[in-house]
Amino acid sequence: MTVTSRSAKPTHSKSAPVLTKSKPTTPPNLEGDLKRLKLPTFLAEYSSLCAQCSHEDATYTDYLSRLAIAELSQRDSKAFQRRINAAKLPAQKELSDFDFKAIPSLHKQKMLELARCGFIEERTNIVMVGPPGVGKTHLANSLLLSACRTGYRGRFFTASEIVNTYREAREDRVVSRLEASLKKLDLIVIDELGHLPIDRAGAESLFGFFSLGYEQVSVIVTTNLPFAQWPQTFAGDQRMTGALVDRLTHRVEILAIDGDSYRLKQSRKSKS
Repeated sequence: MTVTSRSAKPTHSKSAPVLTKSKPTTPPNLEGDLKRLKLPTFLAEYSSLCAQCSHEDATYTDYLSRLAIAELSQRDSKAFQRRINAAKLPAQKELSDFDFKAIPSLHKQKMLELARCGFIEERTNIVMVGPPGVGKTHLANSLLLSACRTGYRGRFFTASEIVNTYREAREDRVVSRLEASLKKLDLIVIDELGHLPIDRAGAESLFGFFSLGYEQVSVIVTTNLPFAQWPQTFAGDQRMTGALVDRLTHRVEILAIDGDSYRLKQSRKSKS
């Protein structure tokens, strides 16, 4: 008796389909659809990436993945630039450009840790205290730049600038609008606190600012004055200054930066 064997089932390849090497044709509505979907990098790169993937025998999935990566990379780059522009940084100072050897009192590892921006998530403030020229503004700039790169929104002010911003907002009766915009930020730098005298109205504006940001926004303050001398900045009001310092230092990293003026050293070198 002859046993008839069952016919073998056809086998299916599990490998993903690849792009053919024949010249691809562009669907008539593709570019218009990509514009409507607001995918400018897809639009700019799809043709060249298609040719490249075809040459490499890449799969359709690889092709789509490369397009998505390119689109996201471009969006991230533009978003970072928007955050930089909104931050109003006076200069884009990188931490890697700081001469730590010139300021041995400053712990480099501590600054590198702060540059990872964990303090922003914890709503911790930073106060940098030291004489003029030791790099406080450079360090504040670099931390704000790192925050923008990480995805946080920030803004740079000098102390006199934030006072004038409040004064103008008060004159225009838009203080609430100003404070609403400040509360949306993650990090605010107040540079050069104590460099210039501030009148009573300005001191009250600063107090209002620090009260607004209390446990809501991380603040970096650079100053050449120890806390004991802060009342002279706030119109001599001990009580107001005490309340402000209490809020600012509830969660704070205090960096005492001692050393000779870096700018003075550079000036001496250039003249020698």
